[in-house]
Amino acid sequence: MESRIVTPGPYRATKLWNEVTKYFRAGMPVKKHRQHFKSYGNCFTATDAVDWLHELLRNNSNFGPEVTRQQTLQLLRKFLKNHVIEDLKGRWGTENLEDDNHLFRFPTNSPLKTVPRHPLWRRSSSENISKDKDSIFKLPHFPRRTPKKCDLPSAKENLQEELTASNKETLHYRELREEEVEEIWRNIVLIHLQKILGISSLEDVLDPTQINPHSVMYNMNNTSKHGVVILQNKSDDLPHWVLSAMKCLANWPRSNDLSQPTYIGFERDVFRTIADYFLNLPEPLVTFQYYELFVNILGLLQPHLEKVAIEALQLCCLLLPPPNRRKLQLLMRMIARISQNVDMPRLHDVIGTRSLMVQTFSRCVLCCAEEVDLDELLATRLVSFLMDHHQEILQVPVYLQIAVQNHIDYLKKVPITHPVIAVSAMLPTYSFCKQISAQEFEEQKQSTSQAAMEELLENIVKDKTLSLKEKKKKLKQFQKEYPDIYQRRFPTTESEAKLFADRPTIKQPMLTLKKPKFHSLRY
Repeated sequence: MESRIVTPGPYRATKLWNEVTKYFRAGMPVKKHRQHFKSYGNCFTATDAVDWLHELLRNNSNFGPEVTRQQTLQLLRKFLKNHVIEDLKGRWGTENLEDDNHLFRFPTNSPLKTVPRHPLWRRSSSENISKDKDSIFKLPHFPRRTPKKCDLPSAKENLQEELTASNKETLHYRELREEEVEEIWRNIVLIHLQKILGISSLEDVLDPTQINPHSVMYNMNNTSKHGVVILQNKSDDLPHWVLSAMKCLANWPRSNDLSQPTYIGFERDVFRTIADYFLNLPEPLVTFQYYELFVNILGLLQPHLEKVAIEALQLCCLLLPPPNRRKLQLLMRMIARISQNVDMPRLHDVIGTRSLMVQTFSRCVLCCAEEVDLDELLATRLVSFLMDHHQEILQVPVYLQIAVQNHIDYLKKVPITHPVIAVSAMLPTYSFCKQISAQEFEEQKQSTSQAAMEELLENIVKDKTLSLKEKKKKLKQFQKEYPDIYQRRFPTTESEAKLFADRPTIKQPMLTLKKPKFHSLRY
């Protein structure tokens, strides 16, 4: 059955689960079987199911030939747990499944997992990545009208001419703040990753706040001559005994760190020591927060997209905390050397060396915080690809450093005539925004509104153009609408009465005029 490639996007693991479920239900052969002197129709044995599903997964472009029979058996057990299949008595969930001749069947309806309609996070509209991915100067936080790369030289020349002609003062050059440099790193990484993945938006697979510019810059700038991260804080590094064990197996049998083994099976004990350390780490090396991102990268692991997958993984591995990246680099170097070492004795009686490396370390490289049905298969595929291409994937991408440095140099060279004036006043196409929490927004809203009302009250009090009657009317209306603010301004009745103390409360007596007497016209 021809497989369909599940392209990168939100909830790719769930979509893969639904695809495998539909293929298995549609293609698994069912027939009549006899058991305990009874005949059952439309069913299959567990062994037949393992054989058929194993072949399906190995030939499926989303998983590949690295899938083992044991992993297929684990997936069938999850099928039983999720009621994709059931035993002859209709039992599922708590039942177990072994690679034997027990009979199973399909329920009337095979449930598919619902793909959530809304992503796990939403970014504000100001953080949407520009659709023009060809220009490194279009950053997510910038307005849409940003000059294209080809327009920048002429724009810079025109700006320089206008400044020279309009003002002959000494020009000052902008010094970028640390926060601005970090934002440039974050935005450049987002743009290149979106371009590599070929998707319209990254908001469904990566939250921009998950990108730590400090980690990216550290992983780029603090490396050995072999490209391995050098940690300043040695407490975050691998323990010395683990490093010695890894060097011993990586350089077998020419290791100088340890004396030659004096008993048979020494190399197996060393391998188990290394495996125990990595399997007991609190979280996988690619961390839980990047699970969705790396799962989507797995969709690019096709023969014609191999180069694209390498570039995408190269960027994604830069996002990892430096201690995690260093451990991943050393682990991949070790297992790649062990797999290719013809002098290495067998480390397992049944499983080959390469398969043993993949099965042992896949879960400590990639897994979800909550159990996901295809975790093991997806992790196996990722580790296999990392083993084959670790030198390219875990090296520092020079083009990223150049892109960031070019952008920083451009911003620094934009001249301004007054140091106190922000560059954004001259180049309104660039702006840097800092997101605040909802609580901070509410607090700022309250404080701003309070200040505005207090200013309004003070204007009413000091307005000399208002008549006494009008002023009293406005103050009474303000007191009714905002009693708290009014109370703070006039805490006592005396303070309120003092406001009108300089005005006369009694009208000056008018001049009394004697009424003229009118004589009657009657006689």
